[in-house]
Amino acid sequence: MTPPEQVREDGAVALDWDRIGTGDSEALLRPRDIYAGLAERPWPYLRHEQGEVLDQWFDHRRHDRDVVIKQNTGGGKTAVGLLIAQSTLNEGIGKAVYLTPDNYLVKQVREEAARLGVATTDDPYDPAFLTAQAVLVTNYQKLINGKSTFGVVGDGREPIDLGVVVVDDAHAALARTEDQFRLRVPVGHEAYDRLLELFAQDLRHQSANAWAGLEDKDPTALAPIPFWAWADKREEVLKILRPHRDELAFKFVWPLLAEVLHLCAATATTSAIEIRPSCPPIDRIPSFVRARRRVYLTATLADDSALVTDFGADPALVAKPVTPGSAADLGERMILAPVALNPDLDEKAVRVLARQFADGDQDGDDVVETEPVNVVVLVPSDRAAAAWAPYADRTWRVGDLEAGVKELQAGHVGLVVLVNKYDGVNLPAGACRLLILDGVPRPLDAVERREAVALADSTVRLAREVQRIEQGMGRGVRDGEDYCAVLLLGAKLATAIHEARHLALFSPATQAQLKLSRDIAGQIKGEGLDAVRQALRACLGRVPQWRERSRRALAEVRYAEHGTVRGEAVALREAFDLAATGRTPAAAERVQKAVNNLGDGDTALRGWLREQKAAYLHLTDPVAAQQALAGALNDNAFVLRPVNGGAPVQLKAAAVQSRAAAEFLAAQYRDGTGLRLGVQELFEDVVWGEEERSDDAERAWQQLGLHIGFASTRPEKQYGTGPDNLWALSAARQAVVELKTGCTTDTIAKKDMDQLGGSVRWLNDHNPEVEAVAVMLHPSQVSDARATAVPGMRVVTPALFEKLKETVTSYAAALASSPDRWADEQAVRDQLTHHKLTGDRLFTTYSEPVRTS
Repeated sequence: MTPPEQVREDGAVALDWDRIGTGDSEALLRPRDIYAGLAERPWPYLRHEQGEVLDQWFDHRRHDRDVVIKQNTGGGKTAVGLLIAQSTLNEGIGKAVYLTPDNYLVKQVREEAARLGVATTDDPYDPAFLTAQAVLVTNYQKLINGKSTFGVVGDGREPIDLGVVVVDDAHAALARTEDQFRLRVPVGHEAYDRLLELFAQDLRHQSANAWAGLEDKDPTALAPIPFWAWADKREEVLKILRPHRDELAFKFVWPLLAEVLHLCAATATTSAIEIRPSCPPIDRIPSFVRARRRVYLTATLADDSALVTDFGADPALVAKPVTPGSAADLGERMILAPVALNPDLDEKAVRVLARQFADGDQDGDDVVETEPVNVVVLVPSDRAAAAWAPYADRTWRVGDLEAGVKELQAGHVGLVVLVNKYDGVNLPAGACRLLILDGVPRPLDAVERREAVALADSTVRLAREVQRIEQGMGRGVRDGEDYCAVLLLGAKLATAIHEARHLALFSPATQAQLKLSRDIAGQIKGEGLDAVRQALRACLGRVPQWRERSRRALAEVRYAEHGTVRGEAVALREAFDLAATGRTPAAAERVQKAVNNLGDGDTALRGWLREQKAAYLHLTDPVAAQQALAGALNDNAFVLRPVNGGAPVQLKAAAVQSRAAAEFLAAQYRDGTGLRLGVQELFEDVVWGEEERSDDAERAWQQLGLHIGFASTRPEKQYGTGPDNLWALSAARQAVVELKTGCTTDTIAKKDMDQLGGSVRWLNDHNPEVEAVAVMLHPSQVSDARATAVPGMRVVTPALFEKLKETVTSYAAALASSPDRWADEQAVRDQLTHHKLTGDRLFTTYSEPVRTS
């Protein structure tokens, strides 16, 4: 009999749908079934690749605590992550959190969830989340901070128990997580001055020049506080910092670092003292650490080691990623680097070409070859954006992205420049048809800047750069049906898709597209921009032959079966966890095992690891720590110097300049294109008027010396005193070089002149047998009236530097003109002599005497 409340006024029965089709059956668990059960599906079926990944996870990996899911950019990872979260809720495992890099992406994920019928909230206090009825979608910072609403160890609150945490854009999560565990004590703050005073003697002893830079407010100054001083004065440090723990600059980080402060690396700059642990103490966020499932969604992590070091993920589980059966789900991309095709191509002409495609590319008879397209340019800085200003319709920064991307997706805008946004931006279909990368983001964090010097040639550093490049290249294709042409500007980016060491670090699908693009590049190599234009037309004009070959290139590509987890990364994580619980001798031993396993391959990394070992050793055996550090210095000249210093090694000139140059070039380059790109990259790294590029300029100058056969070092970085660069021009003469490329003054200031004079005296003290040739790179050859010029000094001004650049570029081009010519000592000798690059003529040709004002 029908209950009275179910009878409508007209006598018909009103159905109670809440009681229909439920019975005793359990909620749907399999993600594919959850999707199939939707009343209104956004797509008739899940993509094949999405279904494969979800089935693998559900059938084989859902009970694993850490799971890495890899799909190509645009492969539908967001839907995969949301369906996994919903499956976990349905299974009754616990609450679900979906983390994104920023609030812009929080909104995007929630919109996708609404289409999928997945209930979400962005409020961690929402009862729907707390009762496991909805997925919390929020940014990383909401979970990982010292005042986290999820609970922090020691704050007296019960941590929120989580069933699953989905980490979207895991590559972006890494950088933001590291930032959350970094304490910045800003200049001008009382604690900054007190810390600097506390460590003044230690900093002076470690590097007199770096200390002078701090005193002079030089924005490029970088002074690591020696680990032994930091550890020995930990109580004084605590007294200085703890009273400020509730201030805005401190309160979100202090609870995360307070217990491991003695294990942190501290670095002083003129803007802040930065304090950061070698691995984030992620255990301070118990909700994340205890979550039953942690799922990392990533497209571009070729090296998965950082998931272990930053999140404490299980290395054995990380090494078994869940992937689709085929990597062919990536959209079409033609990837070209104009300067690799023809090193003489002008970047300004490339900008004009980009503008033409934005307006609608035409042939010589004004016939439109391609319709107007949206061109998106990714640049790392405002300075790089300025070069595009005459050609751009829009220039957007992070705050403009939401409205800007909508405008691109709505229709034709033209040429748009995005500043320092290489991830987290979706530009599907017509939103971006021509994508241009003009540089990659540079390390800004003080610890990263130090790593950039110490690990400059290490594969570890290289992998990070390639990851950033691949992230950027992925912005323009969002699914298998999408297409986009990609141009890479500059020698650094061109090298990344040319040299074997770099290429091996890209994902398999990107490697396949690069190989196809190289086949095209091989046919237009040496040609001008018209050839580049024709190639781009094939992609943007949907030429059938290009489409067929593009699909075929990806058809058989498979994802890597195993993830890359470097042994030393696992060791650093395990060592930090041991040290954090007071077992520092075991921590040092764990790092030493990683050093032993490295062998003789990556000496820079080996030295860097031995410094980490010494830092742990110091806490129980300071003498052994200093001995270990002395050994580290043998492997890597840019690690900290021991307490007793270590006398500078006298620089010995090459017996024969041309032989040294030929041997260096032969070891460095496998083909002529690589040689020309390598030389061009050196000169790109010397940027006049940009102080933050000083380290790059110094390294480039050192490398330039090696390219032309001089023994070349960076004493100031190696010994903390002496010149920026030292070149052995001959057995009897050495060039003492100070680089002031960041200066913008009309004259050479007294302090800069005094620095050069001090560096000359340093050489005279350490190697009195040689003549010092004083050289300065400076925008002016005129000495300030208050300065005393160094006797006989030479100045390389921007105009003369440009002349030197043209000459060395010609030298490289001549040697690259036939196979292995750069390895021929006689050929190199002829070119060095012809271009006046020999030790006795170089500075008389490419520098000028200083003038008094």
